[in-house]
Amino acid sequence: MSSWRPARKLSPRGRSSRLSRTLFLLLLSMASAHEVTPKPAACLVSHSVNGSSVSCHPPAQIPHHFPADTVYLVVEFFNLTRLREDTLRGLTRLQELHLSTNRLESLPPKFLVPAPQLEVLDLTRNALSRLPPGLFGALAALHTLVLKENRLEGLEPSWLRGLKALRHLDLSENHLQTLPPGLLANVTSLRVLDLSGNQLKALPPDLLKGPLQLERLHLEGNRLRVLGEALLAPQPDLRYLFLNDNELATVEAGAFRALRQLDMLDLSSNLLTGVPKGLWTSLGRPTWDMKDGFDISGNPWICDRDLEDLCGWLEANRHKMFSQNETRCAGPEALKGQMLLAAAGSH
Repeated sequence: MSSWRPARKLSPRGRSSRLSRTLFLLLLSMASAHEVTPKPAACLVSHSVNGSSVSCHPPAQIPHHFPADTVYLVVEFFNLTRLREDTLRGLTRLQELHLSTNRLESLPPKFLVPAPQLEVLDLTRNALSRLPPGLFGALAALHTLVLKENRLEGLEPSWLRGLKALRHLDLSENHLQTLPPGLLANVTSLRVLDLSGNQLKALPPDLLKGPLQLERLHLEGNRLRVLGEALLAPQPDLRYLFLNDNELATVEAGAFRALRQLDMLDLSSNLLTGVPKGLWTSLGRPTWDMKDGFDISGNPWICDRDLEDLCGWLEANRHKMFSQNETRCAGPEALKGQMLLAAAGSH
């Protein structure tokens, strides 16, 4: 028996339904063909009478040119490894430049030349291991330079040449092991110096002979072993001194002698077992109250007669002392674990 069957006839309604579906698919394909690609996100630009502020963050596309009146420019989180030498071309009014959280490995030698009025430069969290000599030579107005969290292993005095107005220099969280003599010789306006979180074992005695009125010095988180008499002597106006989390085993007798108005001293988490007699003479005097306090906790203090000078000073200044419960004797055995203030009271 034959399996042949006559072709199924479509009703007028069925033909109409198939035709409608065909037309719909045709229109859909035409719409897809003409679909507009979305424009990339733009940087945020705001205008004021003082000039334009431009903030670029991903997924925005960095433009080839910025408004000529830009005074504030942010280009962050783009993972940039390099910048064109003409990136700042025409930005003669630029005052602040923030390039943090990229992967910049180097900067063109003349990169900053077009921006002679620059006052703030932030290069935090990049991959800079060197700076070209003369990079800041045209920046007579620069007062804040942040190079935090880069890969600097050494510094050269020539890198800072021309920074007559520099007040804040942040070199923290790099890989610095040594500093050259004369590094800050020409940086006379410096107020804040941050060298924390590096690998410094010693400092050149003349490090602070350039600045005239340093107020804050951050040296915490290094590997310093000795605090000599010469380092702080040029800075009688120093107010905040952070030496915590080092390997200090020796603080020389005259180390603090020049400090006339110190408000805060942090010597915590070092290797101090004792200090020389007379070290504290100039600190905590009635004429200057060290109003923000001090911290000497986390050291292996040996509470014998050699510590009597320190104990007497602690008695007079206990109300300014931080971490009293963590400031304890490591010896002799009879006093091991006892609070230093209690030992001071027993002397």
